[in-house]
Amino acid sequence: MRGWGGVAAMAAACGLTAALTLVPLSRGDIGPARVSGAGSVLPAKADTCRDPEASLPPSTADGPAVAAIKARGRLIVGVDQNSYRWGYRDPATGRLEGFDIDLARAIAQDLLGSRDAVVFRAIPTNQRIAALENGTVDLVVRTMTINCKRIRQVAFSTAYFQAGQQVLAPENSPVTGYDSSLKGKRVCSAEGSTAYEALERQSFGAVFRDRHEDSPQDEDVHTVPNQLDCLVRLQMGEVDAVVTDNALAAGQAAQDPAVTLKGRPFTTEYYGVAAKLGNDDLVRRVNQVLVDYRKGPWTKAYDRWLRTVLPGISGPPAPKYRTN
Repeated sequence: MRGWGGVAAMAAACGLTAALTLVPLSRGDIGPARVSGAGSVLPAKADTCRDPEASLPPSTADGPAVAAIKARGRLIVGVDQNSYRWGYRDPATGRLEGFDIDLARAIAQDLLGSRDAVVFRAIPTNQRIAALENGTVDLVVRTMTINCKRIRQVAFSTAYFQAGQQVLAPENSPVTGYDSSLKGKRVCSAEGSTAYEALERQSFGAVFRDRHEDSPQDEDVHTVPNQLDCLVRLQMGEVDAVVTDNALAAGQAAQDPAVTLKGRPFTTEYYGVAAKLGNDDLVRRVNQVLVDYRKGPWTKAYDRWLRTVLPGISGPPAPKYRTN
């Protein structure tokens, strides 16, 4: 096996096992975020999806969801623990680190006044929505793309990062990107991801489904619970390429210098913090945190975690708010 610190071994230890259940992780820390602000206000009707990134205007007011978190004394957040630079276990310290982790800690600081008042739970890509619906977590901060399908299932904050789908493959691969070079190639994506949805729409003749997809006999080779599992499959020669967010793919390429991003991003997507549908007060409070987070902490987190693997980003997306 090649790669950063033995990526395959790390995935076997945490990614593939954590994919089966919700695993309680560690607590965390980051500074406060309390300055108010405003963005553009866009009208949006509940029965349309013209602008899924438009979220509720920010507010510091408490409501039932926020009150429940304060009464508990801790915020429970669904995260990833094996996406390098986003949410991952530092193999040297065992500590949970990354861009998404910093944001989750900022929200806990604002809600509860303590950077340690957060409990993280590792959630596979395909269990993010279920974890919110069944109350396992209060929020999901896990490179979760806002789109029209998902806003009918969960409530999103304003966007905190812009990404796009891209192809990851060995440097010497004949695959050139999301195009006809994928014909006949074995392609991996995460279950429940926008990458898988893209392949469903246009696969270019690639093999991207497991033989027993969505059954108890599912092989978890072409579609896997977590993104890092795809990198492991690629390293083991079980697949020829990976389709995933370029933000995640850049982290995977940093883990293994033998793989590289191919072609250009073929979508534009925005990550948001997800809450249970109907928890409007919590969404508004998260949006208030993001107002201040964009003014300084966002850049600090980007410089620390992402600039070296995903350079050239000048700042976070501007917030969009709806009027109803």
